[in-house]
Amino acid sequence: MTTQDNFSTQPKHSVPLAMPVIIGAIIGLLAISFFVFGVDHPNPAWGQYWQIRPLIITPLAGAMGGLFYAFMDYQSSRGFNRTLAILLSIVVFFIGLWLGIVLGLAGTMWN
Repeated sequence: MTTQDNFSTQPKHSVPLAMPVIIGAIIGLLAISFFVFGVDHPNPAWGQYWQIRPLIITPLAGAMGGLFYAFMDYQSSRGFNRTLAILLSIVVFFIGLWLGIVLGLAGTMWN
């Protein structure tokens, strides 16, 4: 008679994909809102709707950083070093957020 081991190899900590993406987008929106809504007298050369571009680009960059976090969380559940995955995710998120702020504000506040 043989015994079978019915072990299910489920990840220890499974984060839904949408959660870090939404959190990253919210962080990006809050970060860019600090700059965009803090302008009392915008330059007339920027145009009437100059706020739209930064308010779209930066949350998208934050969402991509959150997506990278979800990918690294998945990789850590498959055996990648968890500490290294979190540190790499934080570094990539902040670099991506910074690039999103620069790209969003290019031509207006970032001269």
